[in-house]
Amino acid sequence: MADRSFLSWPFFEDKHRALAEGLDAWCAANLHVDHSDTDAACRSLVAMLGQGGWLKHSGAGEGEALDVRSLCIIRETLARHDGLADFAFAMQGLGMGAVSLFGTPEQRKWLDKTRAGQAISAFALTEPGSGSDVARTATTAVRDGDGFILNGEKTYISNGGIADLYVVFARTGEAPGAKGLSAFLLPADTPGLEIVERIEVVAPHPLAHLRFNDIRLPASAMIGQPGRGFQVAMSVLDVFRSTVGAAALGFARRALDEALARVKERQLFGAPLHELQMVQGHIADMALDVDASALLVYRAAWTKDMGAPRVSREAAMAKLNATEAAQRVIDTALQLHGGDGVRKGFIVESLYREIRALRIYEGATDVQKVVIARAALDA
Repeated sequence: MADRSFLSWPFFEDKHRALAEGLDAWCAANLHVDHSDTDAACRSLVAMLGQGGWLKHSGAGEGEALDVRSLCIIRETLARHDGLADFAFAMQGLGMGAVSLFGTPEQRKWLDKTRAGQAISAFALTEPGSGSDVARTATTAVRDGDGFILNGEKTYISNGGIADLYVVFARTGEAPGAKGLSAFLLPADTPGLEIVERIEVVAPHPLAHLRFNDIRLPASAMIGQPGRGFQVAMSVLDVFRSTVGAAALGFARRALDEALARVKERQLFGAPLHELQMVQGHIADMALDVDASALLVYRAAWTKDMGAPRVSREAAMAKLNATEAAQRVIDTALQLHGGDGVRKGFIVESLYREIRALRIYEGATDVQKVVIARAALDA
């Protein structure tokens, strides 16, 4: 049983405690999806999460605000139970984050579908020549009459190949660099969208390289204002970056639970493994990493929910610390399992594969350090 004492912290309201308890019970009863076909598993998980009512938290209804603490609790809980379920939930939120925050009433009709699990969304920002450096975006959306012509490529796009719609960031030319980008809503059945390659990674998730070939978009496809795409993207990441830390926290909690069970039942030199002081030191380090990460994650989420316009510094700290700490916790748990730690079918082996990507996506660790340092220097 994972530690839930953190739910008594003053960051949370009763609705958050009820959410955590309800989702944990639902996960235990329902998350037994076969992962052998990743695409099919993701489609099934999105439908299940929608039917269970959990995806309603992935986007904001008309006149509502995203509750970041709820997003973090859901991602932490799902990650602790099933990494692919966390991925499925997270992408419904990140993929439609721009529509939640800036979408028109017509665009928000898609949000109704993604929150019900009836459509799968994707967030298309990364390009072959630009990852963390969004200002180098090369994809273009050129004015053509009352619409736009979209050309370019995106890569490492989560849900690429199975998504029903993509939020695409492209250069519209209002200004150089990051100031000349705009965001667009692109249904997957639009002529000219090409799935160039499906990308396989260490922890199987649906990923793809996309190409846009003279795609004609109506003016109504633009999300927000022309030339404000960078601000749209950063506003979305400002909300969802903390949730990456929450997912890492969920992985770390599960690894700590697995390690505790292992050292209590495993015998070494005629005594339980947990009686060795060195093992106790490892457990202490793991518990410390988990609690420190939880404090940073839920501080960032609480700060945003309390009305802060931006939480770039707090979210960067939460994401950086939680993902790096989770890597340490999981590595230690694997070590305490010995040979079983690298054996297929053991939880810590899958956690070891799951955690690595979180230190890269939505801003790699070194990028988060730059964000934190600049905030400190500007203080």
